Amino acid sequence: MGSGAGGGTLAARLAESGRSVVLLEAGGDPRQLRGGDPVDPEGNRLPDDYDVPAFHGFASENDAISWDFFVRHYASEARQRLDLKYRESWEGRRVEGVLYPRAGTLGGCTAHNAMIMLYPHDADWDGIAGLTGDPSWNAEHMRTYFRKLENCHHRWPYRLLSKIGIDPTGHGWKGWLHTEKAIPESMLDDPALIKMIEKTAFEIIRRLGDPITRAQRLVKGQLDLNDGRLVRQNAVGVGYMPLTTRHHARMGSRERVLDTARRYPDRLKLELNALATRVLLDEGNRARGVEYLRGDRLYRASRRPSDGPGELRRVHTSREVILAGGAFNTPQLLMLSGIGPRETLRRHGIEVRVDLPGVGQNLQDRYEVSVVNRMRFEHWEVLKGATFAKGDPHYRRWTAGGKGVYATNGSILGVVTRSTPTMPLPDLFCLALLGKFQGYFPGYSRALVDYLNYLSWTIVKGHTNNRAGEVTLRSADPRETPAINFRYFEEGNDTRGEDLDAVVAAVKFVRALTRGIQTDGLVGEEEVPGKDVQTDEEIREFARNHAWGHHASCTCAIGPRERGGVLGSDFRVHGTQGLRVADASVFPRIPGFFIVSAVYMIGEKAADVILTHA
Repeated sequence: MGSGAGGGTLAARLAESGRSVVLLEAGGDPRQLRGGDPVDPEGNRLPDDYDVPAFHGFASENDAISWDFFVRHYASEARQRLDLKYRESWEGRRVEGVLYPRAGTLGGCTAHNAMIMLYPHDADWDGIAGLTGDPSWNAEHMRTYFRKLENCHHRWPYRLLSKIGIDPTGHGWKGWLHTEKAIPESMLDDPALIKMIEKTAFEIIRRLGDPITRAQRLVKGQLDLNDGRLVRQNAVGVGYMPLTTRHHARMGSRERVLDTARRYPDRLKLELNALATRVLLDEGNRARGVEYLRGDRLYRASRRPSDGPGELRRVHTSREVILAGGAFNTPQLLMLSGIGPRETLRRHGIEVRVDLPGVGQNLQDRYEVSVVNRMRFEHWEVLKGATFAKGDPHYRRWTAGGKGVYATNGSILGVVTRSTPTMPLPDLFCLALLGKFQGYFPGYSRALVDYLNYLSWTIVKGHTNNRAGEVTLRSADPRETPAINFRYFEEGNDTRGEDLDAVVAAVKFVRALTRGIQTDGLVGEEEVPGKDVQTDEEIREFARNHAWGHHASCTCAIGPRERGGVLGSDFRVHGTQGLRVADASVFPRIPGFFIVSAVYMIGEKAADVILTHA
């Protein structure tokens, strides 16, 4: 159930290995659907919203594929309402939360994400190995899954060397998922952009430790943040964004699933527009199948939800049911099936099949904030004439050969660093974006078109300490969204406030990176947080009221049942048989900076485990 980075990857690998698989997906195919977005609400912006890397923001708001969850950052109503992104109602519905975009379509959130493929930290995997005593989770072994899925096209010298068995980078060269880098030649014609990159790079080299070490890493890694030698060293520094694109068009689990179904039509059956409503368990709690509703847009997170009842169907299995609905929908489906915290199930009149208190708990995410600068010119030269629509010069350049600024996801460079020198792992990722971006709210993507003269430094606080978030049932109705509360900062369990302090350090860091171009007169004004937010306490308050996240995870965590775990190290749900989970919910702690790489690896590992046990 679920065709995203975990489920799509797993289903394809099982089918390819000779297993018979039925893959249920609640949405349709994004390249076959029609839907508008904030640029053209009444028109059709597909498949371009899906295909064009620079359009990923519009994909996240395309009517045909968007699932809009509205989540709470705080239980406190007063605190929650200080966030300008908060909405009490939306589209005639009472939502009382902050938009959290998800994708209900073939490919799951790989259909609308920013395509950034950053390898997790080795410690993320070693931590699971230590928790479970299962050495197959150690970092060295997990790297084999990355090699298995990746087809790297952004380190050409090493791609050639790999053909004769020389590969110190740890990349994969023959996998199904293409990774590329996109650096438009037109950047060279943008003096302001070149100056920004030069000044920023100089400041980064100056600030991030020994220059000789920096230079050595620069030569070795060639700005590739996924180079295995640098990952092993927990290196900090600057680099480009590897993207999951093929010929500079989006690629993800959708392409993997469709290709496998084409090659093995007798093994992989794809059932679209199928909203899973419960797992069918026998008297011994063995999963025997899944009940689902068939129909368009049945889930109420859809932008245009259907009023129709859908058609009730069942699919029965001979071996296993595997859930891959993600951090929100997998715990919801388990609870609807009678697997979860006893009190929650009873409150909603659901028969308790397995009292498993950890289901829906341990919700984690990264804290993100942006420092938004309006530049002192009308537009970046590299964006001149951009309308983010068919017919503009950048669109023509992209269609003519995958070139130009639309081949990028809008990011120019990324910086990995530590919030304090004593942090065991780099915990901050700072991303320079050409655009005005300050988080998610309805219509947020429209700013990418309206403002072509902005530089946003988006900060990602990784390895957060807060583990107090929760996904729980709002209703026993499977078409209703669950209640989601991340319990940010003081409402969470980061009692020492380290997460908040790290965000403060990050804001000060990116302001320092920007100082050079401010001195040169390129910046008109820092609009967010703004000149009135200067002291540490002022920045803390800014972070409390502006932070967001979009990498929800860890709600069906691997770990011992008595410590809140939901799954064994083999992905099996405690207290059941023939039932596993393989998605972003499985992690005990949120990994790396951008979660999709780790979820793809989960899909490959789960397939390996299942095939080995068969």
